[in-house]
Amino acid sequence: MNHGHDLNRRDFLKISSLFLAGSAAISSQVGQALSSTNTAFAKDDREEVVHSFCEHCFWRCGIAAHVRNGKIYKITGSEHHPLSNGKLCPRGTGGIGQIYDPDRLAHPIIRERKGGKSSLRKASWDEAITYTAEKLYQIKEKYGPEAIAMLHHGYGYTFFKEMFKAFGVNKFAKPSYDFCCGPRLQGYTMTYGHGTGTPEGIDMMNSKYLLFFGTHYGENMHNTAVQEISEGIRRGLKIVVFDPRFSTLAGKAEKWLPIKPGTDIAMMQALMNVLISEELYDKKFVAENTVGFDELWAEIQHMTPEKAATITDIPADEIREIARTFASYAPAAAVHPGRRTQWYADGTQRVRAIAILNALTGNYKMPGGVVKYEKFKLPKPEAHPHPHFKKDVWSKYPFFVQTKPENSITSHEVVQQTLEKEVRAWFVYGVNVPETITLGRKTAIEAMQKLDFMVAVDTLPMEVTGYADIVLPECTYLERYDDLDGGRPYRTPFVSLRQPVVEPMFDSKPGNEIARMMAEKLELHGVFEDSVETYLDKRLNKVGSSLEEVKKTGVLVGEPTNLYRKPGEKLTFKTPSGKIELASAQLKSAGFDAVPKYIKHPEPPQGYYRILTGRKPMLTFGRTANNRFLNELPTARENEIWVNPRIAQKHALSHGEYVHLKNQAGIVSEFPIKVKVTERIREDSVYMVHGYGHYYKKLKWAYKKGASHNQLISKADIDQSTGAVGFQNNFVTFIKEA
Repeated sequence: MNHGHDLNRRDFLKISSLFLAGSAAISSQVGQALSSTNTAFAKDDREEVVHSFCEHCFWRCGIAAHVRNGKIYKITGSEHHPLSNGKLCPRGTGGIGQIYDPDRLAHPIIRERKGGKSSLRKASWDEAITYTAEKLYQIKEKYGPEAIAMLHHGYGYTFFKEMFKAFGVNKFAKPSYDFCCGPRLQGYTMTYGHGTGTPEGIDMMNSKYLLFFGTHYGENMHNTAVQEISEGIRRGLKIVVFDPRFSTLAGKAEKWLPIKPGTDIAMMQALMNVLISEELYDKKFVAENTVGFDELWAEIQHMTPEKAATITDIPADEIREIARTFASYAPAAAVHPGRRTQWYADGTQRVRAIAILNALTGNYKMPGGVVKYEKFKLPKPEAHPHPHFKKDVWSKYPFFVQTKPENSITSHEVVQQTLEKEVRAWFVYGVNVPETITLGRKTAIEAMQKLDFMVAVDTLPMEVTGYADIVLPECTYLERYDDLDGGRPYRTPFVSLRQPVVEPMFDSKPGNEIARMMAEKLELHGVFEDSVETYLDKRLNKVGSSLEEVKKTGVLVGEPTNLYRKPGEKLTFKTPSGKIELASAQLKSAGFDAVPKYIKHPEPPQGYYRILTGRKPMLTFGRTANNRFLNELPTARENEIWVNPRIAQKHALSHGEYVHLKNQAGIVSEFPIKVKVTERIREDSVYMVHGYGHYYKKLKWAYKKGASHNQLISKADIDQSTGAVGFQNNFVTFIKEA
């Protein structure tokens, strides 16, 4: 059996309980908090409500943390924050399980090598930071700053990024770009000249008809979107869901269409075909505001509903009916761009097809259609980059960045450059690499084995910390300040504050303090203010407020965005043509298809089934996997493998029994997974929730629970235009326990 994490040179080390918090230490720390003389937090019978924002997903909803006797006893949605409106999802309310997790990292840890063997030991912060600075300096001097890369996830990375920019490093990678937000951002930007935003720029609460392709609202939650969909339904919204699986959102839909996986573009082309051939599209809008109509029609004119039916398994009559109904409700109708958008190698063009479908209806900046949100006008902080800091994008993919880069390279390129010894050191913030990198667990571990040096900053002993040379324990989002969240557009622009609710427990520190300590050791003076409070106060002063003022509600809210265009308003778009690009000249000039083209994807081998993945509403992968409060929910304890009843019968599988999964390359899941026999999945596919099957024993509530999807990835399909990675051309069969 291939367990996928056998090691050679770099040992995977189990962090001893000496370095973890432990339940006794938890009690001790709470006791210390009660007796603390720091009057910044309530330590007696007084109750206090502290406003901040959540860390359990990228939505970053406003929270109200309720404190009694120096301990958080409840977390609710902030009524002041426009993304929460007084409501939270299960993950948000379960944040108490993260801060009071007995398995938390309690002290800095250093790996020592003697006589060819490795061991881990407790270290002081000064020793750990000094060692980190020395190693990074040595690698930079020997190989140059391009030999150092930072992998990050979560909002607290910003201070570390500023520190590294001052050090001359410019290889920053966010794994979620590769398979989630990257294709969506670039696809929309190449079509409209701007991204879709988070929350997405779809006026759902005022829409009459929405099409969704594989979007799992209600399971991946996204608080505000669920609220807006609910309000839309209350107002009469009709929903159509194209998905190989009957999702929670499909349960709210007027129609669920179990489309064949990998055929979305064919379906969208057929819908376009009907809109154009039956002259149902908005001719005036298209003529005035788009380019490339003739090229689009030349590509899609042959994708009739009849042809698409043979590809997608959706009847031609259904396709025609949906296209006609969609047009009848336009412009108060839209196709939602989705969240995780890279499934194969055509994610960018798939998102472009969605954007084009919307454009044909003339729904841009119209009630119920595609809208463009505005940002809160918060000036950017002063930067202190190294004099020789390179602003280059390191990615080889020509359309990796179409807007100002948050990152300069894809995470899978960091892995490849590490395997080739071009990258020698990783600084990993909040990324559980073996269970996150989309090239699969085996490749991720192989890359970590080749590193000269690796630092992991985290709150829990994830798999990645077992491979690190230095482990720096950051305190949780409920114990620290982070930078202001003011860079995201929304219908009500806002800037929100993350502030400590209680004092940091154990010997953990806020990321802003860790970054400041590293900057001083690297002699990068002046990068940070004397305190994070001073820095935040100066930023807020520029918009006529102050840290003291914003701490009261945790948010500043601006004037609502003017979402809709006025009659006769001339529209402009930040594209090369100044219009919506149905056909993209820049894609064509770079050797790619100007308009989205359907490409057939590989079929499963005989007896194998395509793996589809998703989330549960109480799970955000590494951030909640070990949350004992959320794991008390019966449906959260483990993932299941959804199997169609006819396939279950073929393999003699029973509902509730456990099996191992084997992929097309012979990789067998390390842990078994429970079978869920259900009509809610197509016969050619199986479905499992990502983020389970942890093999790190120190994660008491996550260890051996379910199977790891990442372990079963051995094939990756890369979009050559944007560098995004798809992994749904992986297939599995079943090995019965007996």
